[in-house]
Amino acid sequence: MSLKCNNQWLFLFVVIFILSFNTHLSKGSDTIYFGQSLSGYQTITSQDGVFELGFFTPELKLMRNGNLVLLERSKSRTRIWSTNSASNLANSTIAMLLDNGNFVLRDTNSSTIIWQSFDHPTDTWLPDGKVGYSKVRNEKQVLTSWRSSEDPAPSLFSFEVQPNSSIILLWNGSKLYWTTGLWDGKVFRLVLEIALAHYIKNVTYVSNENESYFTYESRNPTALIRFVLDVTGQLKQFVWEKDFPTWSPYWAKPPQQCDIYAFCGAFSSCTQNVPICTCIEGFEPRTLADWELGYHSDGCVRKIPLECDNGGNDTFVLVTNIRFPVNSEALTVRNIDECQLVCLRNCSCTAYAYKNGCLIWGSALLNLQKLPVDDMSGRDLHVRVAASELEATRPKAKTKRNTVWIVFGAIGGFFILFGSILVIIWRWRWRWRARDATLKEVEDSLVVFKFRDIRNATKNFSEKLGEGGFGSVFMGTLPNLTLVAVKSLKSLEQGEKQFRAEVSTIGMIQHINLVRLRGFCIEGTQRFLIYDYMPNGSLESHLFNKDSNVLDWKKRYKLAIGIARALAYLHEKCRDCIIHCDVKPENILLDGEYNPKVADFGLAKLLRRDFSRILTTVRGTRGYLAPEWISGEAITPKADVFSYGMVLFEIISGRRNIDIVNDEMVEYFPYRVASKINEGKEVLVTLLDTKLEGNAGVEELTRACKVACWCIQDDEKDRPTMGQVVQVLEGFIEVDAPPIPQFLQRLGDKPMEPFVYQEASSTSTLLS
Repeated sequence: MSLKCNNQWLFLFVVIFILSFNTHLSKGSDTIYFGQSLSGYQTITSQDGVFELGFFTPELKLMRNGNLVLLERSKSRTRIWSTNSASNLANSTIAMLLDNGNFVLRDTNSSTIIWQSFDHPTDTWLPDGKVGYSKVRNEKQVLTSWRSSEDPAPSLFSFEVQPNSSIILLWNGSKLYWTTGLWDGKVFRLVLEIALAHYIKNVTYVSNENESYFTYESRNPTALIRFVLDVTGQLKQFVWEKDFPTWSPYWAKPPQQCDIYAFCGAFSSCTQNVPICTCIEGFEPRTLADWELGYHSDGCVRKIPLECDNGGNDTFVLVTNIRFPVNSEALTVRNIDECQLVCLRNCSCTAYAYKNGCLIWGSALLNLQKLPVDDMSGRDLHVRVAASELEATRPKAKTKRNTVWIVFGAIGGFFILFGSILVIIWRWRWRWRARDATLKEVEDSLVVFKFRDIRNATKNFSEKLGEGGFGSVFMGTLPNLTLVAVKSLKSLEQGEKQFRAEVSTIGMIQHINLVRLRGFCIEGTQRFLIYDYMPNGSLESHLFNKDSNVLDWKKRYKLAIGIARALAYLHEKCRDCIIHCDVKPENILLDGEYNPKVADFGLAKLLRRDFSRILTTVRGTRGYLAPEWISGEAITPKADVFSYGMVLFEIISGRRNIDIVNDEMVEYFPYRVASKINEGKEVLVTLLDTKLEGNAGVEELTRACKVACWCIQDDEKDRPTMGQVVQVLEGFIEVDAPPIPQFLQRLGDKPMEPFVYQEASSTSTLLS
C-alpha cells in the first residue's frame, strides 16, 4: 500500500505482511500519537503482528492539529503529502494500523474515523477495502500498478469501477483491455472466480448518496488474501496460508500477458516465451534500466531516425508470423509493390502489410504479438526504418576480408601464434561466461540447455534416481550448486515443434504444488526435462516402504489438500485445461518441508477450453485408471478425479488398495471404506493406517473418506471437480455419504472371485 501524491516516486509507503502462525512476535506500538513522527527505520506493527508500516526515507508525522503529513527528510522538511484532516479535537487524534491493514486517523473520544487508507487504494485491494467512487470527494478509488517491482511510481495500468457496476482494466486511463462483465448482485458474469473463490466471501456492491464501491471479506480466518494490480497490468489474487507461509498466486486476469493492451509498448513484439518483449529490428528500448527491470510499457524507439522528412531514403524490415496491431487503415491497391509505395510516399506511415488487400499504420505500433511457429494464423508485417539502419548492420565482408589478409601477410608467423594464444584465452573466458549466463537464465526463466550442459550436470549420467514410464531420471548439479532432477525422455512421437510447444506451456505453469520445470534440452533425438530436485522423494516411497519415516495424519491431510489444489489449478486455472492422465503416488513428490509437488503433469495431452472432451490414447498407470479409460469413452478432467480418489484411499490406509495372496484379491480397500462409511466415525478410525495408532482428526478422516468415495463413482458426472474437492477437504462444503459404485458392489457380491491385480507400472523414482 502506498500513499498517492504528485511525487509518489520520492518515497515508498510500505505495508509489510509479516504473518506468523507459529512464532511469537515481539509486538511494537500500533499507534502514532499527536506530535509523534515515524522516520528512518522506525515502524509500527498492528496489534496481532499481521501488518507493519514503515518508510525508506521520508518522515510521517501526526501534527498537533490532528493532520497526518508526510515530510521530506531534508533541512527544508518539505511537505510531500497530507490527509488534509485538521481537527478541533487534535489532542485526541491518533493514527493507528489495524490488523486488517487499514491505516486510520481516529478520534479516541468517540472512535470516529477521520481518515483511512482504505479510502485511498494504490496497487493493492485488501478485504474490507474499497474500489469505487467517492461522491463526497469527487474522487475515484482505483488501483494503479507500480512502474516496476522496485519503483512504486504509478504506471499506465488502472483498475476501475464503471457506473454500470462492472470493473475494468484500463491502459493510460482510456484503453479498456479487460472487464469483469456486469455484476448481477452475486457474481461478475465474466469472472466467476472473484465471487465464488473459496478464499473470499460476501463480495458486495454498495451505492449510497456518499459513495459507491465494491468490497469483500475473507472466508478463511487463517489465511491472508490480497488483490494486486501487478506491474504487468494483470489483476492477481495472492493467498498466504497457515500451512504455506508464502504469497502464492491463486489466479491472474488476463491470464496471458500478451493480452494486456500495450504491454510491450511501441515497436515491440510480445510472445509467451522468454523474453516476453523484444524490440523490432532497428529499434531499442526507450529506457534500458526500466526494460531490464521488467517494465516494458515505454516500448522501443528507433536507433536511427527516419530520413523521409529530410529527403532521404527509408526502407522496411520484415516481421514474420505476427498478429497485427490495432488502428490500421485499409487501402485499395493492385499488389504489394503499390502498397509499399503508398507507405513510402507518406512520411507518417510506420508499417504496411499486404494479403488480399493493403493495410497501413500511421502511428506507433502497439500490441504486436509474435505467434509460435506452429500457429499459422500470423501475417507478415513490413516496418519502416531508415535505409542507413540496414546499411549499418550489413556486413562489409569483402573489405574486411582483404584487410585481414594484408595484415596477416605482413605480420607473419609470430603474430599468428600470438593470435592463437588470444583465441585460446578468449574461448576459455567465453566458456565460463556462457556457464554464468546459463545459470542466470536458469534462475530467471525456462532455459534451453545444451546436451553438454546436461552431461556435465549429471556427471555423464552417473547417478540414476529411478526409471519411469517416460524414461530415466538422473541427479544433476548446476554450476551454482543447485540440485536438479534430469528426466531423459524416451519413445516420444512428437516432432520438435510439438515438443517445444508443450514444454513452453509447462514452463508457464507455476503453482506451489507443482514441480517447477527449470529448462529442457532438445538435440537430435535427445529429449531432456530439467526439474527442481525434491529431497524427500515420492509419496509412494513414504507410504509403501517399511523402512521410511511414518507420515503422521497432519502431514497426510496437508498432502491430500495440496495434491487437490494442484489438480484444480491444472483443470480450472490454466489457459489450457490440462488433464494429468497419470495421477499416482509415484508422481507426487515431496520437498524439504513435505509439501506435495505433482510431477509429470505437462506430459499429458492438452485439452483446450474451447472443447469439452477429448479422445486420446490410453496412457497412465493401471490401478488408478478411471473406467472410461478401459471402455474407450472420451476422457475429461474427471479421469484425474478418479485417480485422485484412488490415491486418497492409499494416503488413508498407508498401503496399496489391493491385498493380493496367490494372485487372488483378498481385500480391496476402497470397498471397505465405501461399505463402512455409513457405520459411524468410530468405524472409520479402524480403517486408518495402523502405523498411526488411531491418531487422526476424526472430522478430517470422515471428509477424506467421503471425498475418496465420491471421486471413484462410475459415472463421471457424479464425481466432483477438483475445485469442489479442495473446498470439501478445507471444510467449506459439507457432502452427504456417497453411494457404493457399481464396480465395488460387484466385488462385494463375489469377494473371493479371482481378480487380476493391475499393479503400478513403474518403480519409485523422484520423477517417475
